[in-house]
Amino acid sequence: MKKIKFSRELSYFVGILLLAIGAAMMSKGGYGMSMVVAPAYIIYQKLSAYSSIITFGLAEYIVQGILLIVLIIVVRRFKITFIGAFITTFIYGLILDLFMYLMSLFALDAIALKIIFYIIGELLCAMGIAFIFQTYLIPEVYDLFVKEVSKKFNFNFSKTKIVYDIVSLVVAISLSFILFGFGNFVGVGIGTVIIAFINGPLIGLFTKLYLKIFEFDDAFHKLKRFLKDVDDKAVKKEDIKEQENNENDN
Repeated sequence: MKKIKFSRELSYFVGILLLAIGAAMMSKGGYGMSMVVAPAYIIYQKLSAYSSIITFGLAEYIVQGILLIVLIIVVRRFKITFIGAFITTFIYGLILDLFMYLMSLFALDAIALKIIFYIIGELLCAMGIAFIFQTYLIPEVYDLFVKEVSKKFNFNFSKTKIVYDIVSLVVAISLSFILFGFGNFVGVGIGTVIIAFINGPLIGLFTKLYLKIFEFDDAFHKLKRFLKDVDDKAVKKEDIKEQENNENDN
């Protein structure tokens, strides 16, 4: 079977779109968000009760903005590409708020429908992440954090991701208890636990499926080269700085 040509840049936008729709559907289903998204969702649930200005997307900006600051402190450097991660977050937040609004236009009372919505939402999120894995464009701060920390300290990426997810879960539960009272699990539910086990395999499954169906290619070669050059220069500059510090210590 001849593969369908699919640009990596389009893969980026399709991935963000699917992630946003999936998150909105999971929220509507009400069985808990993923461990990574849960902290922002909990903040949204609390603050939106006081002001309609606070949206899920805005809460994502707050959480990922703080996470980006933490990342800069941890790796002790700032790269221009970090801005790209927040641009991705901004686009995601806009689409997320649009679909959160659309979901608010109808009621979903039947348990069966809630389960169906939740399952479809999780599948869309996994599909979205698998699409984003095919692009060279910069992901959200969540994924960038794991990538940069594992690279900086030579940690295993998969193990770093597991630790990050566990920390996110602890933060989410703590926020839920602090903001809504001890024992109240808001944004964290049975779905959160299930996702923790099936998300990785689902992403892997969709990735294999995409590679069988699509032939991913770059539509904007100069953009890819520019981003790579910016990243390489930042790494080279950091290596020189570390070398100078080591020489001074000696």
